[in-house]
Amino acid sequence: MLKKIFISQRVDIINNERRDSYSQEWNELAINCGFIPIFVPNNIKLVYSLLSSISPDGIILTGGNDLVEYNGNAPERDEVESLLIEYALINNLPLLGVCRGMQMILNYFNNKLVKVKNHIRTQHILDNGDIVNSFHNWGCINCSKPLEVLAKTDDNCIEEIKYAKIKGIMWHPERYKPLRKKDIIMIRGVLEL
Repeated sequence: MLKKIFISQRVDIINNERRDSYSQEWNELAINCGFIPIFVPNNIKLVYSLLSSISPDGIILTGGNDLVEYNGNAPERDEVESLLIEYALINNLPLLGVCRGMQMILNYFNNKLVKVKNHIRTQHILDNGDIVNSFHNWGCINCSKPLEVLAKTDDNCIEEIKYAKIKGIMWHPERYKPLRKKDIIMIRGVLEL
């Protein structure tokens, strides 16, 4: 039986209408990793209802939107993702944060972000030898415990972190065409698929 993975959504504002949305690339990633994606609305009351009705097997926090603390415009998303991190910790669930998702993990554990240059629509070589895509304006240079730093860029920006069953990455595995086998293996490992 396929595991149920809750996936957060970005907030788009179109003609003054706030919309929850996700890239359809996540569907392809779910198929390749072998899980059922359950896209979570950015409404805290509905998320409480979902969590009491459906027990997720894991959680993915996706990219998009800056955090409100860093001039973002989606406080409802910050609130929902903070709840999902807390839920994962309390219930010992695996959680993967991708780009903004990793920033939420860093923020949850009181780590500060800084504005970074040359991290939009580019690639970086990490100190572990991997080459990854990059689509973010904010990064973290110094990270405190309990988070463990696994990889950095040559300009000292943290690209991968871990704590217990929580992992954060700053690259977007869903954007590779074709998907990278190493990312599929990593995601399956994190989500215990």
